[in-house]
Amino acid sequence: MFDAVLLPFQRRLLRPVARALVAGGVGADAITLAGFAVGLAGVVFAASGWPLAALAALAGNRLADGLDGEVARMTRPTDRGAFLDIALDFLFYALFPLGFALADPGANALAAAALVVSFVGTGSSFLAFSLIAERRGMTSDDYPAKGIFYLGGLTEGAETIALFVLFCLLPSQFALLAWIFACACALTTLSRLLAGWRSF
Repeated sequence: MFDAVLLPFQRRLLRPVARALVAGGVGADAITLAGFAVGLAGVVFAASGWPLAALAALAGNRLADGLDGEVARMTRPTDRGAFLDIALDFLFYALFPLGFALADPGANALAAAALVVSFVGTGSSFLAFSLIAERRGMTSDDYPAKGIFYLGGLTEGAETIALFVLFCLLPSQFALLAWIFACACALTTLSRLLAGWRSF
């Protein structure tokens, strides 16, 4: 919901760091892969009952996610880079709640499962719309710098990361937060299905 507003500010903030990385010969794909590895560490930290360490890893993962795109735009964006970025993002989004489910299965497992199912709904509707939109030559005015057609919704990247931050700061409230967000994701999926129905 807020991605279109936040992304230009994020790009301006990260541009100097991205320039330094380009000058040092660091490629976008390397940043993407390193960020995913840091995100996996966050999952392990969450599962181990170290939510603040998981929060630090989450921050590192998101920093890398912003930097890889900036570095790509300063060098040579590739289809492989866009593919890696979106695929690993979706995988990380599904894995991070799993860490909290493993930390306390009795309290968190069902809510985590519902949340991951809701992510499948938002992710599959997003990617299906993007595929057909690209085939039809459609462009997204709100997200012109994205590597694929980007269809917004109630629960986008910014909202998901805010949820993950709350998981880390309030781990005892994981189940309640997960159920609330899963319902919001269901609304996002419905809105994207309707958008696809009307557009195609």
